[in-house]
Amino acid sequence: PETVLTPTRFSKLSGMEMARLVRERSVTSAELVEAHIEMIQAVNPRLNAVVGQRFSDAREEAKSADARIARGESDLPPYLGVPCTLKENFAFGGQVQSGGQWARRHFMADKDSTAVARLRAAGLIPLGFTNLSELGMWMESNNQVYGRTNNAYSAAHIAGGSSGGEG
Repeated sequence: PETVLTPTRFSKLSGMEMARLVRERSVTSAELVEAHIEMIQAVNPRLNAVVGQRFSDAREEAKSADARIARGESDLPPYLGVPCTLKENFAFGGQVQSGGQWARRHFMADKDSTAVARLRAAGLIPLGFTNLSELGMWMESNNQVYGRTNNAYSAAHIAGGSSGGEG
C-alpha cells in the first residue's frame, strides 16, 4: 500500500484511521503530530484558526506514545498518538480559557475539564486551541481577544461559529 506521509494526506484520515496506522507502526505518532503542526503553520497565518499552541508538549507526548507502542504495551487507549485541536473555551490546565471574551483574556484554567480529560485519556494529543465566537454564542468566529477566523476557501466569507476555528 501507498505510504501516507504528507501533511495534506493525513488531513484526509479519520482519527480511527490514524490510530490504526500508529498501532500498526505504518506511521509514528511523532510523524503524525509533525505533519499536523506543519499544516497548521502553513495555513494558520491566513486563517487565524489556531489561537494558542502547545507544539513542544505535543511532540513530547507523541514520543511517549511511540515508546508505549514500541514496548508492546497491550492496554493502549483507542486514540493513542492521534493529534487534535481543542476549542479555546474548553478548560485545559495551565492554558488561557477566555472563551473569546476580553474580560477573561488572562484567565488560566487550573485543571482539565471533564471532556478534555476524557479526550486525553483516550490517547489524543492536543496541538493547540482554536478560535470561536465570543463565549461561543454567535454565528461568526470573531472576538476581541483573537480576532476573526477566515473561511478556508474565501477570506470574504465567514468560517462560521461558534466553532469556526475547529472547522
